[in-house]
Amino acid sequence: MQSALPDDRSLMTLFRRFVLLLCIAFWQGGFMFYGGVVVPVGASVLGSEVEQGFITQAVTNYLNCAGAICVVVWGIMLWLDPPWSSWLGRTSWTLWSGLVVTIGLLIGLHVLMDRLLDIPGHNFLDEEKFLRLHGAYIATSTAQWLMSLALLALTLRTWRREPEPS
Repeated sequence: MQSALPDDRSLMTLFRRFVLLLCIAFWQGGFMFYGGVVVPVGASVLGSEVEQGFITQAVTNYLNCAGAICVVVWGIMLWLDPPWSSWLGRTSWTLWSGLVVTIGLLIGLHVLMDRLLDIPGHNFLDEEKFLRLHGAYIATSTAQWLMSLALLALTLRTWRREPEPS
């Protein structure tokens, strides 16, 4: 007779998946809300995209930290709850690796951009160089967002099906 209550293993799997979804929601939901709502509203209220940019300069440190934590949690999930097909597994690990690379790139670009700012004076030390780096930062953030959406879709697909028998 099968018990109606889940076993400890399935409860732990459910808990891990819940934690991952919370991490993704905080990181990518925060990214989308910040970029889509806070940045334009902040620029409007402050009267300047540059003034809003100095708020974003501080906020993106938290977004990158949230991303790094989420990517670690996601990697653990891929390891403990592997995709059921080799194609799905290879693609998931490739996307995950891309997220790791983009986190590193964003952190590095952020450090370089910070060096080009006079933060107390809210001025640029080299605006032209800053804007080039900022363009790379935006492109990298966009690529990271797309990869995270693709990996989320593959993760949900993996969760939808039990592993196929060997």
